[in-house]
Amino acid sequence: MENVVNEPAVKYAITPEEYLEAENAAMEKHEYFEGEIFAMSGASPNHNELFSNLFTEIGGKLKGSGCKPYGGDFRVNIPKNTLYTYPDISIVCGEITTTKHDKNSFTNPCVIIEILSKSTRNYDRGTKFKLYRDMDSLVEYILVDPQAVSVEKFKRFPDQSWQLTEYKTLDAVFSIDTVNISLQLKDVYEGITFSQAFKR
Repeated sequence: MENVVNEPAVKYAITPEEYLEAENAAMEKHEYFEGEIFAMSGASPNHNELFSNLFTEIGGKLKGSGCKPYGGDFRVNIPKNTLYTYPDISIVCGEITTTKHDKNSFTNPCVIIEILSKSTRNYDRGTKFKLYRDMDSLVEYILVDPQAVSVEKFKRFPDQSWQLTEYKTLDAVFSIDTVNISLQLKDVYEGITFSQAFKR
């Protein structure tokens, strides 16, 4: 009896240009990484409430500073590792730098804030944070938990090390040092009900 060797399955990879063409015409958002696309799921009520609180607070404090927050419809690209993604909130100081392929994708946020979800929290803390660190412009990466009062702030230092600071109580105040503002957790978590079923 002859030995049968199964050929490996062919994996079709799309180019960044093909992704951008499809994405700019799509009704739903997708991430792109190394030739693959990944659908992004919808947001829970707590996620939306946190986003609204954060964006309002940050936008008000940054007014007139030369720095500006952008929401989750503004796409970020990391040329060093090919990732295209949509952070919940990005802060850019000065002029936006876009990619050579697409004026709707920018490459120079100094702060990224992600609101954790049940399905993506491990990704946001692990692989995605590793990919974000390839951006030379990024100084602070902040994770906000909609299931409990918890903010994790990672800050990059000149030697490329990162320091974690955690905030766990409503009376805590956390700073975004890069843009010289502070936020009270009681304002960030205003209107949040932790007993809600959490889905995203």
